[in-house]
Amino acid sequence: MSPTPILLHVLPQERQLLRYGMFCAEYNKVARRVDPRLVDAPPSRAQFHRWITGRLKRPPNTDYYRVLGAMFPDWTVEQLFAPCPPDVLNQRSQPPAVERTDLDGHADRISAEGYADVTAIFPTRAEFTFARPTHTLFDGAKSIRAAGLSLNLLCQQYPDQRLYQLIEGGTTLQCLFLDPDGQAIQAREQEEGYTDHHLVTLTRLNIEVLTRLRKRLPPEAAERLEIAVYDETVRFNITLINDQTCIMQPYLPQARGVDSPTFIIERRPSGNGLYATFEQIFTSLWERSTPL
Repeated sequence: MSPTPILLHVLPQERQLLRYGMFCAEYNKVARRVDPRLVDAPPSRAQFHRWITGRLKRPPNTDYYRVLGAMFPDWTVEQLFAPCPPDVLNQRSQPPAVERTDLDGHADRISAEGYADVTAIFPTRAEFTFARPTHTLFDGAKSIRAAGLSLNLLCQQYPDQRLYQLIEGGTTLQCLFLDPDGQAIQAREQEEGYTDHHLVTLTRLNIEVLTRLRKRLPPEAAERLEIAVYDETVRFNITLINDQTCIMQPYLPQARGVDSPTFIIERRPSGNGLYATFEQIFTSLWERSTPL
């Protein structure tokens, strides 16, 4: 990929469509509106990879143009396959509203007492994932615990093969999903305005991603991947890495998860701060969950 990603990489990333299966699901949904004859004829996996990396061998055919134009109506197809405009890229890479990197005595430092163990705040999940790619979070991790709704950070934004290698190499992984067959996820879909069971479908797909991965693992490694579901009002997406770093994302009323802020919390040696609070929330949810 060129140093500047093409627009067709940036826009799907924001909408959590960089995984081939999710892109095809959205493609077919839009194709059904454009022309039912185009349903079930998305790009191949290789074509899709060439699209989002800007390595086109030839321009997409007319049918692809029609569907892509409807998927991203604010842009021409030519713009989609061109480098992302600097102003758009800058909007998605703004520095966090609060970033603490120095608490050792500088006059302009942010008070540790005022921000506890919060080390960074991003206004939206999109800005967080742009600034902190998943490989910088998970590569080399020895333990990962995640609870939330669909767990896209792990299941959609981190490659399956890397996750396989982590677990095979000794990493323990606990994943707690909102039950796709429960009442809480239906309530959240209503709150976010979905009428097509989008969250249910996405959550089922992500659970399937992990269950398939677990089946591929050697038996001793498969035991290190635990999957469970819970059926309670979803309040936070919590990811705990190496018992040290917490990524916390609240769910806001009547707003998509991607539009909610992200807080990065680093455990203090003293134990004081918010890390222990969200670790306890995870532990409590896990103890009430149903294993899969």
